[in-house]
Amino acid sequence: MILTRYAGVRVTLGLAQVLGVLGGVFAVAAALPGDAAVVIAADDADPERIAQLRETLGLNRPLLTQFGDWMAGLLRGDLGTSAVSGRPVTEILSAALAPTLTLATLALMVLIPLAVLLGVAAAVGRGRRVDRTVSGVAVALYAAPEFALAVILVAVFAVGLGVFAPTAVGASGPLLWQPELWVLPVAVLVIRPVCSLSRLVRASMITTLDSEHIRHTVRLGVPLRRVVWRHALPGSLTPAVQHLARVADWLLGGVVVVEAVFALGGLGQVLVSAVSSRDLPLLMGLVALFALVTVTVNTIADIAAFRLNPTAGEAA
Repeated sequence: MILTRYAGVRVTLGLAQVLGVLGGVFAVAAALPGDAAVVIAADDADPERIAQLRETLGLNRPLLTQFGDWMAGLLRGDLGTSAVSGRPVTEILSAALAPTLTLATLALMVLIPLAVLLGVAAAVGRGRRVDRTVSGVAVALYAAPEFALAVILVAVFAVGLGVFAPTAVGASGPLLWQPELWVLPVAVLVIRPVCSLSRLVRASMITTLDSEHIRHTVRLGVPLRRVVWRHALPGSLTPAVQHLARVADWLLGGVVVVEAVFALGGLGQVLVSAVSSRDLPLLMGLVALFALVTVTVNTIADIAAFRLNPTAGEAA
């Protein structure tokens, strides 16, 4: 009952957060200079032509009416039609979603086991060379921004060694089956979050290993490997699970930057196009997708943390 009540509160709060994000972004986007009518009529910027386009696109209606109509469509699963291309927003997002999902999924598949292994190794060998090496490298790499890491990796492994492709320009077919295209982007996405997550696992593991029940388990003669992986690690994952949700949020923004650097043509390219063309329906569709994913991931992480440790869940 306690878990169900907590989950209900978190889901309700998440829905309110999504609604707030959608309203805020709609208001800010509507306040930007220019609109889709101006972009479409760029070569024929006659005031009458622009006014006609605004009437056709429904941009001359009150903002609250536009937002209400868009929300009504969202509840029906209809994200509207792009004001510039005339294509359904759902169709545009579906076509661009595959590269973004591929990068994010591959990054998480590499990030989670690597961060756990590094964190556990540093915690078990705390104060020794392995701990100092992992901690030093983590701090150094975490200080580097994504675009700088991308440029360095491209310069070394693509331009210098020729092992991977510098960009995806001219490539076709599913991204997953072309590792020469996604290895460098995934590396850029993983480097910074693996540093923060591994350090969090290390700190939590050290606290757990110093606890009395773990010390007693060791005194009973249980092998250290079993103590670490079967007894200490599960109790150390609560903060890591919650931080992993924040990392998933970061991945959404990081994928946008990485897609632009490597010309992968996912949701990042669609976002840049929607903002530059003032395509409000397409922009709102992207915001709805990002907000829903972000809130869902964080809600699931908080519920999982509550299940692992009710006290930590209530604090969150």
